[in-house]
Amino acid sequence: MSKHNPAIIEIKTLEDARKEIKNIGCDPNSIEIMAPKAVFKTILLENVHPTDAIILKQDMLSIGGEVAIPMDVFENKEKNCRILIMGTLRHFRELVDKLNRHYPRIKNISNELENLLREEW
Repeated sequence: MSKHNPAIIEIKTLEDARKEIKNIGCDPNSIEIMAPKAVFKTILLENVHPTDAIILKQDMLSIGGEVAIPMDVFENKEKNCRILIMGTLRHFRELVDKLNRHYPRIKNISNELENLLREEW
């Protein structure tokens, strides 16, 4: 029986992802498709309106990511909260696009995320 030598590797940037994908001999045409899927980020947002937190969670779940929201977000509809948005760079790109279709307060969050991640993309 052969050993597969599993190892966890750190991929923090798109450049890291491109390098690792190339190093295993992957088809060069596939690198740009796969690289954004290899970089995982967790973003903290503060002062989020509860309604916006729920919309962000629904939109991110619909594309395969996740958003952690406070357990009392449905009861405290007037108290802003902190949330964690988790996903790959590809998820975040899709999320920014989805959020731009909403009302101005959500579009503002979309712009903030895009500005934060611009250098990553």
